[in-house]
Amino acid sequence: MSNEAVAAQEKIFALDIGTRSVVGLIVEVSGEQFRVLDYAIQEHTERSMLDGQIHDVPAVARVIEQIKVQLEEKHGPLQQVAIAAAGRTLRTRRLRVDREVHRHTLLTKDDAVMLEFTAVQEAQKSLAQELNESDATRYYCVGYSVVNYFLDGEPIGSLIDQRGEIASVEVIATFLPRIVVDSLFAALKRCDLEMQALTLEPIAAINVLIPPTMRRLNIALVDIGAGTSDVALTAEGAITAYGMVPVAGDEITDALMNAFLLDFPVAESVKRQLTSGDKVQFQDILGIEHSLTGDEVVSAIENDVDQLAGKIAEKIIELNGKAPQAVMLIGGGSLTPLLPEKVAARLRLPAARVAVRGADALRQYIGELDELSGPEFVTPVGIAVAARRHPLKYITVTVNENTLRIFDLRTMTVGDALITLGMDIKRLYGRPGLAMTLTVNGRMRIIPGGHGTAPQITLNGRPAGIDEPLANGDVITVVPGEDGKEAKAAVVDLVEEVDTLDFFYNGEPVSLGPLAFVGGQQVPLDTPLNDRDQVEIRLPRTIREVSREIGLALPTGQTAKHEIQFSINGQSHTISDHLSQLLLDGRPVSPDDRIKSGDSLVYRDEPLPIPSIRDLISPEDWAQEEIRVRFNGQPVAIKTSLLTVMMDGETVSLDEKVRHGAIILVKVTPGPAPVFSDVFRYVNVSLEAKEGEGRTKLCTLINGSPASFQSPIVSGDELELYWE
Repeated sequence: MSNEAVAAQEKIFALDIGTRSVVGLIVEVSGEQFRVLDYAIQEHTERSMLDGQIHDVPAVARVIEQIKVQLEEKHGPLQQVAIAAAGRTLRTRRLRVDREVHRHTLLTKDDAVMLEFTAVQEAQKSLAQELNESDATRYYCVGYSVVNYFLDGEPIGSLIDQRGEIASVEVIATFLPRIVVDSLFAALKRCDLEMQALTLEPIAAINVLIPPTMRRLNIALVDIGAGTSDVALTAEGAITAYGMVPVAGDEITDALMNAFLLDFPVAESVKRQLTSGDKVQFQDILGIEHSLTGDEVVSAIENDVDQLAGKIAEKIIELNGKAPQAVMLIGGGSLTPLLPEKVAARLRLPAARVAVRGADALRQYIGELDELSGPEFVTPVGIAVAARRHPLKYITVTVNENTLRIFDLRTMTVGDALITLGMDIKRLYGRPGLAMTLTVNGRMRIIPGGHGTAPQITLNGRPAGIDEPLANGDVITVVPGEDGKEAKAAVVDLVEEVDTLDFFYNGEPVSLGPLAFVGGQQVPLDTPLNDRDQVEIRLPRTIREVSREIGLALPTGQTAKHEIQFSINGQSHTISDHLSQLLLDGRPVSPDDRIKSGDSLVYRDEPLPIPSIRDLISPEDWAQEEIRVRFNGQPVAIKTSLLTVMMDGETVSLDEKVRHGAIILVKVTPGPAPVFSDVFRYVNVSLEAKEGEGRTKLCTLINGSPASFQSPIVSGDELELYWE
């Protein structure tokens, strides 16, 4: 084919950057065929790679530059390259998160997706903490899958349109350290190369060795390099697990060094000669020449090969839970003698089920090319194929004016962009407001706070969900939701059933609603409540409560309503001029008597007669001295002192009605010595002779002796008066 025809074909520059060496391929793509035009291999001159991770970017860049220059001599300038990240750097985390939800609200798809991304982000943070990383965004999420959904602790198939209090999701998420990708970018940049596509080394090898039609089989792929052995497993049509064993070809090289006293380069040369089947010749560090058969050399390191096989088998069992159906070995270390047989023995598989796969397995992609006959070329070819068929490209998006580069490892979404930015997914939804806990009629009741609002997410200016797929150049704006307001409630909000106390008051029907008490004190129904308040809501029970509600000053039994105040001889007195009565079903009641629906409550207020002074003063205030005599045989008591009654400065009689505010003075003074005529104040007698009787002389006697009207008398005297 002419140079012009080759130039017209699509070419892929693929690099496999390994721990010991870098392999570069120029691959021509024609339809479904991949033809390797050229290749170059360059070993690292120093320990610039460790376990698939670039530790010395300039040193690795120098090796890449050497391969680039070597290939450019035949194929012209190379500007783009396809590379792979070591699968051993992948990290997997399984994590469950819970979220409180409002039990009266149906869960939506956005709720479920937001919960999934929250779990992924928590797994990302957990991984960062475990690895002592302060920045969780240093790990790309390569993919995740939901293990289970839960609602209120019970497994459930889907959260959408469900109600509950606690929604949960358990996910398995896989992460690729950003430093792995960033170091690859840095090394390429030093060589003026742009990343055309990125893949993962196990995926690259599996894509060319295990087509999708075979992935329903449980197969283990082991890429045995210099420093590590990478393990990948397939089952049920997918790649199910990745792992790494920190032993590989260097372990065998070290074993040869110890067995035959060789330095590292000579031991490496001896290891490679073992695959040819010829005699092996070498010189040890003492200068002694050796010429041995391959079997003799292998027998010296057989225990070390067995240990390597054992560790590989252990990792396969750890990842798969059991022995797989078959094992494929690739990479330069897979050529170690006896290794396939010992791996098969360790896994208790038939020897034919463990095989080294080399270029013969790639005929469908590369055709006949004797130079690429070894298993060390499987991954480089796989990288070239993945660059065309399964590339991991990246897209550039903007989130809140922050430009992000996101690897398109799957269908990337808005949620992936937010995680890459480090935005806290669970903070996007506003938090529910603080709830209020109350005790209502002896039972606990929780008043929930307000709902937090959902975030406002726009994609290129239009509203979008968190699971919206992304394209290169998309612009995302995220406004977090607002927190819900704290719970607020008044007493009236707690009244669930409106009941009334129905009774009669003075013959009229009355209906009273419930009363409210907070902390034992009665309050209006519109009283706002505080957290932990003790609330009682009930109908009125007693006469006191009913009287308060209907505005009645509480009388009990017979109680004065109106008052007349006055004083007698300086002593204050209060009397009533009305009589108030409160009766329940015809009987007097006390304030704490109970009332129930259907009862009749009657209140009466009647005027009382106004008393006279005589009715109000005590006998002690107006007691008078007296003598007791007999007149015409009848006993008579004659007062010997004088009584003076004054009200507000005026002399009044004892029968005067008392007035409100009156000042009453009652005074008793000694009178003159009593005489016969004083008796006439107490008896009714005529001092005139009766006509026709012929009696003309009036006789007055004291104790039988004649006396006049002015004759003094004393207690016990017998007084007589008659006509003769």
